[in-house]
Amino acid sequence: MLRRMKMSVRARRAGGTRTPGGDAHRASARSGRLAGVAMMFGSGLSNQVGAATGALAFPVIGPAGVVAVRQWVAGAVLLAVGRPRVRSFTWRQWWPVLCLAVVFATMNLSLYTAIDRIGLGLAVTLEFLGPLAVALAAARRAVDLGCALIAGAAVVVLARPQPTTDYPGIALGLLAAVCWASYILLNRTVGSRIPGAQGSAAAAGLSALLYIPVGVTVLVHHPPTAGALGYAAVAGILSSAVPFLADLLALRRIPARFFGVFMSVNPVLAALVGLVVLDQTLQAVEWLAIAAIVTANTVSVLTTGRGPSTARLRGVGRARDGNYHGGRDRD
Repeated sequence: MLRRMKMSVRARRAGGTRTPGGDAHRASARSGRLAGVAMMFGSGLSNQVGAATGALAFPVIGPAGVVAVRQWVAGAVLLAVGRPRVRSFTWRQWWPVLCLAVVFATMNLSLYTAIDRIGLGLAVTLEFLGPLAVALAAARRAVDLGCALIAGAAVVVLARPQPTTDYPGIALGLLAAVCWASYILLNRTVGSRIPGAQGSAAAAGLSALLYIPVGVTVLVHHPPTAGALGYAAVAGILSSAVPFLADLLALRRIPARFFGVFMSVNPVLAALVGLVVLDQTLQAVEWLAIAAIVTANTVSVLTTGRGPSTARLRGVGRARDGNYHGGRDRD
């Protein structure tokens, strides 16, 4: 009996025997990764479809009206999920939450106004420079310098002077990028000082409150239709609630580095959704610029010695009004 046990151990060490339990574990891990990829793709697609759906209400209530409704919906959802205990917050916890609320409010308004002026694909691509800049700023390698130069050249291509160039729209897209970068840094601080999603939920709730006077003013001067309100509400759900839950579940199944690489599909998805839903076409050179920015991010993440943390990523999104707690809400 002892001899047979020793032979069995030697065989397993040599790789000659596979245990049923090991096969089951590998199959389960493979299934989990596939489910994680499906969730990430669904999150990105939901985010961009939500932004495009919100854009359908621009002719009636404008970007500010859409953002106001979206912030209200997103705030309600995230408050229900995070359940922040605001009475127990100290000033050390409150100040980054207040800053995050202002960033949420500015990020979505600048992005949606940019979408209205230059289209979904270009606006999201410019906004995507925010998390890319954060990732590159944290590194000191030649490859990161190369990635930064590629991304910078792509932005120059997107903003190249032409009679039809919408410089305010480009500036608003870049402002959204600055806000997304600030969101990532602030969310890291909030996450280290307040447990769970309480901090981001509180910030989303405050951002929703900030938009009450804005939303009421816009909706009074531009009476909404039921369809416009519906489009804006759907944007809040598809671009905030769905990505938040999908990203949360996906990060339990796939490595953070792969999550960072997969984020790169968002500008591409935005361009495709803009084409299908909003009939917004891009020129070949603009597709090349989008591909360059996506490639710069992918190379930067894949060549990093250690996988980027969730806090450095997302805030991913996605998010934008807080779906990146690990955002996307950024759209």
